[in-house]
Amino acid sequence: MDLKTFIRDIDDFPRQGVVFKDITPLLANAKAIQYTLDKLAEMVGVHGVDKVVGMESRGFFFGPLLAQRLNAGFVPVRKPNKLPSEKISQTYDLEYGTDTLDMHSDAILAGEKVLVHDDVLATGGTARATCNLVERLGGEIVQCNFLIELDFLKGRDKLGGTPVKALLNY
Repeated sequence: MDLKTFIRDIDDFPRQGVVFKDITPLLANAKAIQYTLDKLAEMVGVHGVDKVVGMESRGFFFGPLLAQRLNAGFVPVRKPNKLPSEKISQTYDLEYGTDTLDMHSDAILAGEKVLVHDDVLATGGTARATCNLVERLGGEIVQCNFLIELDFLKGRDKLGGTPVKALLNY
C-alpha cells in the first residue's frame, strides 16, 4: 500500500510558507490505519518495550494502538496544565520562543524500555524534550518511531545516538 497517497499537502498552514502534511485522509481509511499500524510495529523489531510514549496530540493517534500491539503501556506527554497528578516538565526551544511538555512523574519506572512515538518528526524539539522526560525518570529509550520524517528539517540530529525510524520520508 502506498501510504503517501493518503497524505495531503496543505499549503500555508499553520502559517505562510509551511506545507502541512495532513494525515486525516489516512485516519479516515480503516485499511490504511491497519497497514500503518502493522508497519509501525514492524519498525520496532525485536526490542522489548514496556511503555510507548506519545506526544500531544499527534502521538495520540497511533501511540495507544502501537502500545496495545506491543503489549506495552501507553504514556501521554501533554501540554502544560493538562495532567491531573504530580508531573515533571521540560521546556524546549521553538523557532520563535519556547514551549513546555509535561509527563506524570510516576509514568515511567527506572529501567523500563521505552518507545517514543509521534506522527511527525520535524525540527526534533518535541521529540528531544520527550526523550529528556523519559530519561529523567530513568527510562531507557530503545527507539523513536515516526509516521513521517521531514528530512530537510534535520530533526533526527537533535536526537543524538537514539535510534530513529520513520515510515515515510519527505
